[in-house]
Amino acid sequence: MVAVDHCTPGYLSRPAVESLTEAHIRHPLNPASDVYIRRLAPLFGLKRLALHIARVPPHQESFAFHRHEHHEEFLVILSGRGRAEIGGFTLDVGPGDVMGFAAPDGPPHHLTNPYPEDLVYLMGGESGGFDIAHFPRTGQLLVFAGANITLVEGAFAKTLCAADWQAKPVGTRGNEA
Repeated sequence: MVAVDHCTPGYLSRPAVESLTEAHIRHPLNPASDVYIRRLAPLFGLKRLALHIARVPPHQESFAFHRHEHHEEFLVILSGRGRAEIGGFTLDVGPGDVMGFAAPDGPPHHLTNPYPEDLVYLMGGESGGFDIAHFPRTGQLLVFAGANITLVEGAFAKTLCAADWQAKPVGTRGNEA
């Protein structure tokens, strides 16, 4: 067997992964959100797949209870323990546990870390130019379109259907007032 070094295309060693800079993220719709992410996809040249190692410190939360309209996603717990809220269920999760969320009909989900050690997980899914995240508890949406992210508040949004786009007869020809 030939030893492969961390600079080999398509491969990162554990020490190389651990040396990656973490981006600190806080979800704007959850003040308890506190996540550190190492972005992996760009290192492999992946364009259609989002792939990250995420770390949630003790007594913090990942993002916000949500589901996606277009992008499917998965989580694999690598170390630590946490609680996964999936639909109407709350489960204790730990190393080796796997979660997957289909779009658009997958259940809303969220991870919390009520424990004294970091919760570390592999997070991945589709990466495209457009997605909508639904936040069922607040009725808000985040619309991701390229580099733009738009927050839609329920009171300021109107749902339209196909009938709203149908031309309505003004009257018969010659009988207009």
